[in-house]
Amino acid sequence: MDTSKHTLNTLFEQLGLAADEKSIEDFVTKYSPLPGEIALQDAPFWSESQSHFLEEGLEEDSDWAEVIDELDARMRH
Repeated sequence: MDTSKHTLNTLFEQLGLAADEKSIEDFVTKYSPLPGEIALQDAPFWSESQSHFLEEGLEEDSDWAEVIDELDARMRH
């Protein structure tokens, strides 16, 4: 069982994206602000597998849910 603390860096790694601080900030800047009517996992910039991972993490309230929510909040500003 994975008991490590998930961070934005590990979330980006899990999504197959560059996970250093600058890359994360560049991603957020590029795709923000995300309109309120679009759920994070439904945003058009995700691949199908990325979208599924995010949706599953939120629906199952997995240990990824908190960091997915953190990304969502950053994408709204």
